Amino acid sequence: MSTLNETHDPALQSWVTSAHVNGTDFPIQNLPFAAFRRQGSDEAFRGGVAIGDQVIDLAALATQDLFSGLAQAACEAGAQGKLNALMALGPTAWSALRLALSRALRIGATQQAALTTCLVPQTEIQYTVPAHIGDYTDFYTSVHHATNIGKLFRPDNPLLPNYKWVPIGYHGRASSIRVSGQAFKRPNGQTMAPGATVPMLGPCKRLDIELELGIFIGTGNTLGDAIAMTDAEAHVFGVCLLNDWSARDIQAWEYQPLGPFLSKSFATTISPWVVTLEALAPYRAGFTRPHGDPQPLPYLDSAANREQGAFDLELEVLLQTNKMRAAGLPAQKLVQTNYRHAYWTIAQMVAHHTVNGCNLQPGDLFGSGTLSGPTLDQAGALIEMTQGGKLPVTLANGETRTFLEDGDTIIIKGRCEKSGFAKIGFGECVGTLLPAS
Repeated sequence: MSTLNETHDPALQSWVTSAHVNGTDFPIQNLPFAAFRRQGSDEAFRGGVAIGDQVIDLAALATQDLFSGLAQAACEAGAQGKLNALMALGPTAWSALRLALSRALRIGATQQAALTTCLVPQTEIQYTVPAHIGDYTDFYTSVHHATNIGKLFRPDNPLLPNYKWVPIGYHGRASSIRVSGQAFKRPNGQTMAPGATVPMLGPCKRLDIELELGIFIGTGNTLGDAIAMTDAEAHVFGVCLLNDWSARDIQAWEYQPLGPFLSKSFATTISPWVVTLEALAPYRAGFTRPHGDPQPLPYLDSAANREQGAFDLELEVLLQTNKMRAAGLPAQKLVQTNYRHAYWTIAQMVAHHTVNGCNLQPGDLFGSGTLSGPTLDQAGALIEMTQGGKLPVTLANGETRTFLEDGDTIIIKGRCEKSGFAKIGFGECVGTLLPAS
């Protein structure tokens, strides 16, 4: 479990002046990773690290011989087209690179002149998905979301009895995961209209969002060997923002008995920046269960998880419609919530995923599941906010929404803030819905 060290010192300032501009997501205390190249170029993608409004080109940095040992090895691994090789090195190497970068970026660092040549403005770059994602597992970690959805379909029994005992998840589709800025077509699929006896094929009419976090696996495990709770976070490289778009009408018809299929596999959008667990160390929080709820089974429990297994991470969803865009209006906030409301932690997801011997691999991605808070103004999906479409959301320009319309853009943001520490952010996760084919 990551602990505080010199890289978290709130007094640190960088010679990259934009890194300490008020409101930046990327101060020197953050240093998240992405894969990028210059816009309009045929350059190879490579790893980069955000600092202020700049990106440190790890491929360029690797040739400078500024670092040594583990830090240099991690830099060279990060210089590849995807971050899988870096992810595979493990937390000691990730931490070594983070420390070397932090020291080289500080005001007065002797490496400033050399490192300046490795900077690329973020306004000039194009992102790609940061890792080759071999497998994608979507969890269901918000008890509030599970309860709200359950009330819509099972008013007398909204929460199934296994929910408070086992982290629920299903195997998702990795091939349709794309990076922020994605525009995708409204999906087609089978739906069954109320009172009908034969389903029809056509465009989804109830296209929804799902506010989630993405969790990237670093080092994996051998097939047959479970990862213990005490070791679980050492296998996690970092966290990004994730929107697991959902076709609710398609889902309602197909999900029994095996769960979501075409209603989820058409698109998932993630933010380009992966914030490491080490960067998140100052924002940890205690993990406790509500009074009267069952406590986790021993394999899902540890003293460290109870003391600081949760994260105080503010999340928000914004919507910009075609009309708002045409009128020059900014996106409107729909919801604000916090990852602290999750019922299962990152460590518990890793431990449960592998308790049967399942082998995780570097670059595998977990979705946290929709992250809703205890009230509807903290709901992470439109189906919750609108009570299944019964209570439309009214926007400031007079438009209403129950579910998304063509041309709608959804923006997810995340930010950590705590007294005595720097504020850090996750950038944005942006996606736009296009008309069906």
